[in-house]
Amino acid sequence: MATKSSASVSEMIQQSRTVLGNPSVATFERFEKAGTLRDALIYVAIAAAITGVFGLFEGITGFLGNIASTLVGFFVFTYLVYWIGKQRGGTGTLDEVAYTFALFWAPLAVLFGVVSLILLITIIGVLAIPLVWLAAIAANIYFAYLAVQSSMNLKGGGTTWTVLLLAGLGSLVVNIIVGALFSTGQG
Repeated sequence: MATKSSASVSEMIQQSRTVLGNPSVATFERFEKAGTLRDALIYVAIAAAITGVFGLFEGITGFLGNIASTLVGFFVFTYLVYWIGKQRGGTGTLDEVAYTFALFWAPLAVLFGVVSLILLITIIGVLAIPLVWLAAIAANIYFAYLAVQSSMNLKGGGTTWTVLLLAGLGSLVVNIIVGALFSTGQG
């Protein structure tokens, strides 16, 4: 049995540029077999470390909380997409799901983290942060919709939305638990 080759971070950055610049199921299809779950986790861990730095304004708890929520959120969400997608007739692998999601998840996490940080240091910008969060949610939903169709080979819009909704709800529950763990002990 042949082992899947690993993608380098620089290859993933280039693939992310392509995915973000030309979003489509076909674009995701080009890259879904280019890497593994391990590659995806490394790429997202780098993004998590960067977003963790943004959390330092809240102390070490903010730093660790940002890292944990990014990593746990990614892993739980992609695993749920894979598992629920399989229950709905999807034929993709966990490697394909995680890799396609990493290609947009990591750069968007960093991008929206940077934008939020810049807005946070300006008085008027603070008022725009909720709009940035809404834009981040909308962008992630759009790319996730395409990635699910590609990585799980789901063509029906209803099935894709069901997978995303259920994975999102499950991920939300886990993120609330993680958030509660990191807020415990703060005065």
